[in-house]
Amino acid sequence: MTETHIVWGWLVLINLITLAAFRHDKQRAIHGGPRIRERDLLTLAAIGGTIGAWLGMRIFRHKTRKDGFSMALFLIAAAQCALIILFDISA
Repeated sequence: MTETHIVWGWLVLINLITLAAFRHDKQRAIHGGPRIRERDLLTLAAIGGTIGAWLGMRIFRHKTRKDGFSMALFLIAAAQCALIILFDISA
């Protein structure tokens, strides 16, 4: 297994976990259960789950009115894009 396979495997896994976390938190919000901290949702995005976070926001209509959360997610995505360009991870 190459490094590329490991990276892609990690990205698929963390994005699925992040998407599931958004769904779980939305269900807790609806039913009044204990919530997942925004910091934890953003941490999942920061470690590679940005696409899962974005999809979770759109699919489940979750955290879409939280401007601070949306800005933090945007900044995480921008930083990740900058790192990809800086380190040319695709090479």
